[in-house]
Amino acid sequence: MAQNGKKYRAVSEKVEDKVYGLPEAVDFLKSNPTASFNETLELAFRLGVDPRKSDQAVRGTVNLPHGSGKNVRVAVFASGAAADAAREAGADIVGNEDLIEKVSGGWLEFDVAVATPEAMKEVRKLGKVLGPRGLMPNPKTGTVTDDTAQAVQASKAGRVEFRMDRHGNVHVPCGKLSFSADQLLENAQAVIASVIASKPSTAKGHYIKKVSVSSTMGVGLQVGLQEATA
Repeated sequence: MAQNGKKYRAVSEKVEDKVYGLPEAVDFLKSNPTASFNETLELAFRLGVDPRKSDQAVRGTVNLPHGSGKNVRVAVFASGAAADAAREAGADIVGNEDLIEKVSGGWLEFDVAVATPEAMKEVRKLGKVLGPRGLMPNPKTGTVTDDTAQAVQASKAGRVEFRMDRHGNVHVPCGKLSFSADQLLENAQAVIASVIASKPSTAKGHYIKKVSVSSTMGVGLQVGLQEATA
């Protein structure tokens, strides 16, 4: 693992015991890569909500201004005109009963799933397959819609979904280390704004307890929320 590697240990020794400003943290991670591939920059939030309560669940989407840097594979469950529109918009695979059967058999070679409301009647049966992987289409994230073309284009352009885990944490990718510092900062600020906007109305007290930024195989740096949103 990276944590046991010489490069990781060398970088970790440079980390100061302080709360970083977001620009400073981004510059540090860009200047100190720990992997031979183009790592992803990720923001992690520790939220002050009760993950046991369904009315305090945090889930949403963010449109990254500069994209995610990832080739997003989109599967669309639709038929008729909606299926044709999805294909024209660049969906990687489009189908209905045939695609449902393929996925139920274990095929999951996609990153985002979109479905029309009509198709969702059958897609819901894939809950045990898609749910644990965060792939189930959801109206709240714009992936259950009759406008399949717009949903495909948004996903391809850099729309990222996020959801809180059972420990009250949210992890959101915000670009590749090869992006410019300004691009990463603008993406990160969009992520932070979206997570803040997703605060449940029933949540009490301090909503965001801690924010940190890291690269795929790199160290994590705590950042101040005020500095991050400035």
